[in-house]
Amino acid sequence: MGNEKSKGANLKQKAVHEFKQFVMISFYLTFFFWAVATYRMLLLNQFHDWYFNYIAGLINALVIAKVILIGEYARLGKELEHKPLLVSSLYKAFLFGLLVFAFHIVEDAVKGLLHGKNMAEAFQDMRIDDLLGRSLVICCTFVPFFAFREVRRVLGEEKFQDLFFFSGAIAKSDLSSGRGNE
Repeated sequence: MGNEKSKGANLKQKAVHEFKQFVMISFYLTFFFWAVATYRMLLLNQFHDWYFNYIAGLINALVIAKVILIGEYARLGKELEHKPLLVSSLYKAFLFGLLVFAFHIVEDAVKGLLHGKNMAEAFQDMRIDDLLGRSLVICCTFVPFFAFREVRRVLGEEKFQDLFFFSGAIAKSDLSSGRGNE
């Protein structure tokens, strides 16, 4: 009986942790997608459907956050974690960029099917330049994202949060006893 309670508590902790990860990833991506949407609206001087652009950015961020979590659950990109952080960050950004690209292909195919087209027509109507452009932007977005996640993985969750979210954390960390004082 005690073991079942332990499993339940452990499952609850994992669910809370995953939800927090989902929220943080969604927040980062939403911020970025909204910045891109704002830039696009300013560049094209098209503000009449601003709410649609921001809602689409939010939905896109939520979906891509879930794709990232699924990819991480599948241990995507783990094989280069022993390499320098720059290498593993760039590798994960590229790999997850490809995953999102594949997701966009499936998404566009489903949209075509929902609009009454057959599979061939759905694929024929896809704009590869648009898919590649979106994937390039997302891949570039992923570079700093995965760099921070790799730093967090190496430092540990608690030290990472201390360094980024609490004042004076650098003075309290063991980084200040090393080369940080030079």
